[in-house]
Amino acid sequence: MQFDTISMIGLGYIGLPTAAVFASRKKKVIGVDVNQHAVDTINNGDIHIVEPELDMVVHAAVTGGYLRATTTPEPADAFMVAVPTPFHTDENGQNHKADLSYIEAAAKSIAPVLKTGNLVVLESTSPIGATEQMAAWLAEARPDLTFPQTHGEASDIRIAHCPERVLPGHVIRELVENDRVIGGMTPKCAEAACALYQIVVEGECVATTARTAEMAKLTENSFRDVNIAFANELSTICHELDINVWELIALANRHPRVNILTPGAGVGGHCIAVDPWFIVDACPEQAKIVRAAREVNDAKPHWVLGRVKEALEVYHQQHPDAKRSDLTVACLGVAFKPDIDDLRESPALGIAEQVATLGCHLQVVEPNIQALPKTLQQPNVTLVTLEEALTQADVVCVLVNHKPFIQSVEKVREKASVIDAVGLLG
Repeated sequence: MQFDTISMIGLGYIGLPTAAVFASRKKKVIGVDVNQHAVDTINNGDIHIVEPELDMVVHAAVTGGYLRATTTPEPADAFMVAVPTPFHTDENGQNHKADLSYIEAAAKSIAPVLKTGNLVVLESTSPIGATEQMAAWLAEARPDLTFPQTHGEASDIRIAHCPERVLPGHVIRELVENDRVIGGMTPKCAEAACALYQIVVEGECVATTARTAEMAKLTENSFRDVNIAFANELSTICHELDINVWELIALANRHPRVNILTPGAGVGGHCIAVDPWFIVDACPEQAKIVRAAREVNDAKPHWVLGRVKEALEVYHQQHPDAKRSDLTVACLGVAFKPDIDDLRESPALGIAEQVATLGCHLQVVEPNIQALPKTLQQPNVTLVTLEEALTQADVVCVLVNHKPFIQSVEKVREKASVIDAVGLLG
C-alpha cells in the first residue's frame, strides 16, 4: 500500500512529533489542528510545545516542503488521529467516563475527504471499543463508502488503532525505536497500518485486534500507576513512622528482585493519570487494584498540601505576630514531570492552585514556561526565578525534579522550611 500523503489530525504533544518524523522520511504530511496559533507557528518552521529535538525536526520538515499545517482536513492516503481523550466525573468526582467528543469531531472532520483505499488510524489512548465507535461515526457520515464493521476485509476504508507509547522528553527517539502494538478491525486493516508505521518505526510492529491494542495501552499505564501508588503510599507511611523514605527505598532496592519506584507529588500527564479509569469504568467490579492505585495517587497531592499547611502553622507559632498574607510559599515546578512544559493533569499544578487559596503569597518556579497558566493568574501569585524564590520564600515546596533544581540542591537545602515531595534532598 502506498502512503504518499499522510494527514495527522491533532498537532499536540504526540501529533506534531509523529507528523514531523513521517515528514523526515520525505513523506508529504498535512497536519490539522483547530488551534490557529499552532498552525501558524508550525508553518513558520517553529514549535508551540517543548520537546527535545522536535524544533530541529519540524524546521527541517517545513523548510523542506514535507510538512504543512492547516485547520481543515484535506485528502490523503492515511489519516492518523491524535486528539485528547479526557474523562468526565459526576458532582462527587466519581464515576469517571471517557470523553470521546474530540475523536467524534475528528472523525466528522475527515469524513468528507475520505476516499476508497484510505487508512484511518486512531492513536489517541482510548477506552475499549473507541476505534469501533470512530468507525461507526465515519460510516454514518459517509454512507457511500464501506467500513470494516459491515464489510470486513472487503471494506473501502481500513480502520486501526495504534496507541502512542512514548516518554515525554524522549518522544522523537522513542517514536522511532519503540515497538508498536497495531490493532486492526480486520487482519487487512492491521496489515495496512503496519505498513504505514514501518515507514518510520525501527522497532517491531506487532499486529493484533483493535480492542486488544486499546487494552494493551491501558494495561501498560495501569501497571505504572499501580507501582507508583505503592511508592506514594510508602512515602506517607514513612512520614508517620519518622523514616526517610528515600533511604528506605534505596536500601530495599538492593534486593535483586525489588525495584520500587520513586514517590512524587502525585501522578499527572495525559496517560497514567487518566487511562486506568477507562479500565475501571469498563469493569468496575473486577478492577479493584487498578481503582485503589488511582485513589492512592489522586490523594497524594492532598497529602502534600497538608504538609504545606503544617509548615505554615509552624511558622505562625514561631512568629506569632506574622499575618498569613505576610508569608510566601514557593512551589518549585508545576509541570507533570521533570524538564517539560506539559501541565496536563499535573498534581504539582493542582497543589500550587490550592496553596494560592491559603492566604499567603505564592511564588511559582517553573523554568519551562513563559507565563502562568490561567488558573494561577491571581494577584497573590507570581512566576519567579529559582534564585528569587530561595531568597524570598518562607516555605519551599519541591514538586518536580527539574534539572535546574537538582543543580541548586545545596541552596534549597539551606532553607529552614522545605517540603520535598520528590526526593530532591534525598
